[in-house]
Amino acid sequence: MENKTLVEITTQKILNYIKEQNLQIGERLPNEFTLAEQLKVSRNTIREATKMLKSRNILEVKQGSGTFISAKKGLMDDPFGFSLLENKIKMTKDLFDIRFILEPYIASLAAQNATEEEIASIDQLRVQIEEEILNEGTEHLKLDQQLHTQIAKASGNTALYHLLPIINESIHLYNDNFTSEKKKLETIESHREIVNFIKNRDSLGAQQAMLIHMSNNRVSLENDTDANR
Repeated sequence: MENKTLVEITTQKILNYIKEQNLQIGERLPNEFTLAEQLKVSRNTIREATKMLKSRNILEVKQGSGTFISAKKGLMDDPFGFSLLENKIKMTKDLFDIRFILEPYIASLAAQNATEEEIASIDQLRVQIEEEILNEGTEHLKLDQQLHTQIAKASGNTALYHLLPIINESIHLYNDNFTSEKKKLETIESHREIVNFIKNRDSLGAQQAMLIHMSNNRVSLENDTDANR
């Protein structure tokens, strides 16, 4: 699991508070002093966490009135407001189902349409992910998102390129800890196969390799969520 700052942890706690209290659009949060006492952090930390949620359009600050749930409900890294949904495990599985449908086709298109520069970028990200995993680094999940996004970009389909990062980021928002050692090694092998097929312009091979990769991810998610219940 990636190390998180106190502000990031507090941001998630505020999100949890919003869900637990079932706060709706336009409803007001407690003031800084009250939240700081409840969450056992400083008022400055609350202020910074509020800024983060404001930047994601989850909260709205009205001078002289307080902090309210925004009507925009998250238009940055969580544009559909997935992080505010109650059943995170089900939503994560549902999002993986979308990836299962989309990503094999994306890989197939990338094998057909990627430029040499895009293929080089994809391969460089693959190498960086392997180095992070083998050196027990903390950035492999972020790099993994970048790899899949770069493959989507190389597909030449603008809609898929803009949609996929939203899905991946929504999963990452609350499931960045589902990464076993076995899964890490499977990721290395799967990425090598996918990238090699894209390099060789083998669209069917890339599609099948990505399908296997997504299948393994889905099985790992099932096992990890069952273990964490």
